[in-house]
Amino acid sequence: MFIVITTFNRAAHLQDLLDSIDTLDPAPSGVVVVDNASTDGTADVLAARETRVPVLVHRLPVNAGGSGGFAAGVSRALGEGAEWLWLMDDDVVVLPDALASFGPWMARYSCIHGRRYDHAGEPFFWQHLLDEFLGVHLPVRGDVFARSPVFHTNVGCFEGMLVAAEVVREIGLPDARFFLNGDDLTYGWLISRRYPVAYVDAFVLRKTRAQRQVDLGVRHLNDSSDLSRFCGMRNRGYLARYLRLHGRFHPVGFGLGTALSAGKELVRLVAVERSLSGVPSLWRGWRAARVILRDAGWQPEPPLTAAAGTARPTGGTR
Repeated sequence: MFIVITTFNRAAHLQDLLDSIDTLDPAPSGVVVVDNASTDGTADVLAARETRVPVLVHRLPVNAGGSGGFAAGVSRALGEGAEWLWLMDDDVVVLPDALASFGPWMARYSCIHGRRYDHAGEPFFWQHLLDEFLGVHLPVRGDVFARSPVFHTNVGCFEGMLVAAEVVREIGLPDARFFLNGDDLTYGWLISRRYPVAYVDAFVLRKTRAQRQVDLGVRHLNDSSDLSRFCGMRNRGYLARYLRLHGRFHPVGFGLGTALSAGKELVRLVAVERSLSGVPSLWRGWRAARVILRDAGWQPEPPLTAAAGTARPTGGTR
């Protein structure tokens, strides 16, 4: 198993994450860190590492976003012979027994998510399903683990997705065009078209970056950024193309979902950030999504293997 980390200008968080990886028992075979052209002390942190787990640094010449970073990191890990890939952002730490917690599930599933704690040590809410009619991921109410230790979803999250290499070769690399926001959701949906995507009742990560948020009962809304708002709206164009490719695109429903998505961002701006300065970013993102929808030359990410349909869960830990 290889851990794949994408980082950009969070040297202190990256240091904490790499330190935590050294406590894993069992340990992974290696770590691929994609440095997204950081300009802080990230290079110094990576150069000074002396760990029991090999760390391979893959520095990009420009910031390719989370999507481009994970695409590059996954490709590098596959080239190193990884059979499983555990994907994560740089603002988490891993729990020492995380890989042991995953172990019992790896013979049954080929795409697995564990649970996370937030910065304060409370369970982090992540139990969503993509509504294909709306093209929106909606929260599932209640405790999904009340009667079972596993919840089947149809979305993904790159803050902790564990995926078998065979599945990646069949589905293709994460779509770097997303840059950030919605890339993991879409990738998980593409996987779910062929294989179960599991969310298991085992805590494996803890967030280390505090975020402003409001509690809406069924879910939390965290603070965001103008770049994330723009990409979130723009990337609905990419999601629509993938839905259309698989015969699951409903123009009226998707339009309603876009309105709901914009409304959620307006609530986020007012309730969490107490500002409307991000509205122009939403508008620009919506216009960019329209361009993607009209792009006659658009193509999906291709599979990495010629023979599709051969992926199976594997129990190895390389």
